[in-house]
Amino acid sequence: MLKEYRSIKEIVGPLMLVSGVSGVKYDELVEIHEEGGQIRRGKVLEVNGDKALVQLFEGSAGLQISSAKARFLGKGIELSCSDDMLGRVFDGMGRPIDGGPEIIPEKRYNINGQPINPVARDYPNEFIQTGISAIDGLNTLVRGQKLPVFSASGLPHAQLAAQIARQARVLNSDRKFAVVFAAVGITFEEADFFISDFRKTGAIDRAVLFMNLANDPAIERIATPRMALTAAEYLAFERDMHVLVIITDITNYAEALREVSAARKEVPGRRGYPGYLYTDLATIYERAGRIRGKDGSITMIPILTMPEDDKTHPIPDLTGYITEGQIILSRQLNKMGVNPPIDVLPSLSRLKDKGIGKGKTRKDHADTMNQLFAAYARGKEAKELAAILGDAALSETDRKFAGFAEQFERVYVNQGFTTNRTIEETLDLGWSLLKLLPRGELKRIRDEYLEEYFDK
Repeated sequence: MLKEYRSIKEIVGPLMLVSGVSGVKYDELVEIHEEGGQIRRGKVLEVNGDKALVQLFEGSAGLQISSAKARFLGKGIELSCSDDMLGRVFDGMGRPIDGGPEIIPEKRYNINGQPINPVARDYPNEFIQTGISAIDGLNTLVRGQKLPVFSASGLPHAQLAAQIARQARVLNSDRKFAVVFAAVGITFEEADFFISDFRKTGAIDRAVLFMNLANDPAIERIATPRMALTAAEYLAFERDMHVLVIITDITNYAEALREVSAARKEVPGRRGYPGYLYTDLATIYERAGRIRGKDGSITMIPILTMPEDDKTHPIPDLTGYITEGQIILSRQLNKMGVNPPIDVLPSLSRLKDKGIGKGKTRKDHADTMNQLFAAYARGKEAKELAAILGDAALSETDRKFAGFAEQFERVYVNQGFTTNRTIEETLDLGWSLLKLLPRGELKRIRDEYLEEYFDK
């Protein structure tokens, strides 16, 4: 029996206080029925004795508390899941916005999910090909991994996200591959770009899209990533699919969390974010992974824009602690016209060693990866030295390394947003660039691989 109360006492912004309640739980859904028949929705943020603090999804403008009644639904926010979700576009609360029919659910899930038992987790060790050389060749993505993209305002992370969603696939696997895409707090133009790109390229056939716009309520922004991950868990662990979850932009999510925290008058932490920001982000990121005995998996690429390009800002800082590496986009490379502008030296994939090598990518992958890193780092140093002292100060070898660094950025990293390279093409391209250097300088590659690939 649903409980109704006509005891709404106070409204402050999006918050509403209902008194005289009993048996109400944290995170429970609430419907506010107005006299004219309109229904607003909210959820319980706090219960203290017989008082419940409710956060309204649609805001409180025009709500008459004298005639309105609050109905507590006895359940949290749920998502209806079925195979029919693939190819569909939903809003941030899981309602279809593509003109298609409502989803007839095979199952309903609470969007907060169930934590994966650490003992049941399986180690990520299978290569995912994104078609992007700077990721596949040097900072490899592995099935079940969490690999965030650290971007900055004005950089083309939206195009990179669409490219990964379009091109990503698991090699040597006959399992179905799906993409769950969550856009959090983006503009209408960005949402239109993503939806049209997915439809134009046919990627939408294997994708589920959740779109939360910048003018949607903050509380909805907090639900959107959890909606996406609930859909991903259904497809991965009920339908045995390999699922790639892309969430953009985590910064908008954290801003919404700060807004709700301030409305509740909680004690702020660093930069005004709530003290539980680390824990809250972990409840999102840690839903990725593989489970022993299950064929499906969830791989996650959260994208965040670093405020003021600051890597030490709480959002990228805490994200780096929870996830297994980061892909960093460079403003300098973007100005040079390099797309995607991935700065490979500070970027890192902590699990790359587990997803490469014989039987996964190619036997020479690890050696060439290490050599390309080392050669590019030395080439960048040589270019910096030349900028200070002039080219005449460089040795002949240093000039070759400087030339290598320029070619590496222009050819290897700068592949554009439409080129889809196989891992073999990426590795062969790496070898063609290494041939710009003297053979004696390639000290990180075994002689047998040099004879097979360099001396050809």
